[in-house]
Amino acid sequence: MTFRIAVAGASGYAGGELLRLLLAHPEVEIGAVTAYSNAGDRLGAHQPHLLPLADRILEPTSAEVLIGYDVVFMALPHGQSHAIADGLPASTVVIDCGADHRLTDPAAWQTFYGGEHPGAWPYGLPELPGSDSGRVRPGALRPALRGATRIAVPGCYPTVSSLAIAPALAAGLVAPDVVVVAASGTSGAGKSAKPHLLGSEVMGAMSAYGVGGVHRHGPEIVQNMSAAAGAPVTVSFTPLLAPMPRGILATVSAPVRPGNNLEDVREAYQNAYGAEPFVHLLPEGQWPSTAMTLGANTVLLQVALDAAAGRVVAVAAEDNLTKGTAGAAVQCFNLAVGLPETLGLPTAGVAP
Repeated sequence: MTFRIAVAGASGYAGGELLRLLLAHPEVEIGAVTAYSNAGDRLGAHQPHLLPLADRILEPTSAEVLIGYDVVFMALPHGQSHAIADGLPASTVVIDCGADHRLTDPAAWQTFYGGEHPGAWPYGLPELPGSDSGRVRPGALRPALRGATRIAVPGCYPTVSSLAIAPALAAGLVAPDVVVVAASGTSGAGKSAKPHLLGSEVMGAMSAYGVGGVHRHGPEIVQNMSAAAGAPVTVSFTPLLAPMPRGILATVSAPVRPGNNLEDVREAYQNAYGAEPFVHLLPEGQWPSTAMTLGANTVLLQVALDAAAGRVVAVAAEDNLTKGTAGAAVQCFNLAVGLPETLGLPTAGVAP
């Protein structure tokens, strides 16, 4: 079966990455591509790398334009997806790359995004493990995605940060007190012009932002890690802006519980991710870099036990636009409609 799909927000970074991946998907037919302020333009004026679609005209983003498709991907700014989704039939598979439906706690939504909570949808991180009496339960969220018609794609920071430490939390190897320091490329801030993202401001410099628990991805990271642990987890999250266009490298640590060693930690990660096609624990001694994941729907990670500090340290890398956004969306689409989860998704990155 060929699925007729539409992409809302096609002129932005996430929308462009979605279309790049969907062009290689054997079971889709790309229909409407929409935008807000760029409606009426050629897609090629904003996404010149998408040569097969360059002459498509960007239509206005509205429910009226998007009705009639089997699947609608939303790559819109936060707060804009839910109103359009409400205007689409319940049978339409809607994959939202924004934050509108990720958080389960209305108070957290109001604090970090403002306004009325739009409600939570099934959360599109199929690899996130859960805890079963102190044992790792792989792919705890995957069953809820099969057959779903509404799916919330995780944020880029929450994906890589949560997967980095979730097995240790699920296995009860670490205390529920996590520190995350993660560096992201500039594409994570979107495509609209911002003075602090000009090349002359970013090149040769790194900077911190959203410090002190104010970044919007913070409550989502807490939500994921608490789900993995089966109990509340405290998280200190500090994001960094790195002088690169795409990619995230996250360093995540937590206090190790007495009696556990590195072999126990690696076993927990193998139990969690050994059968996962997109999340890989690297061989001992090899450490991830963002370059390894460029253009691939992968999270690559490594773990260590800092005996002097008494902490498990996990380092994980992803491409924030692929596994961190658009690749995850296509992966969720595959699960929702009954296709092989890996269909149309690259695991080989681009190098150098």
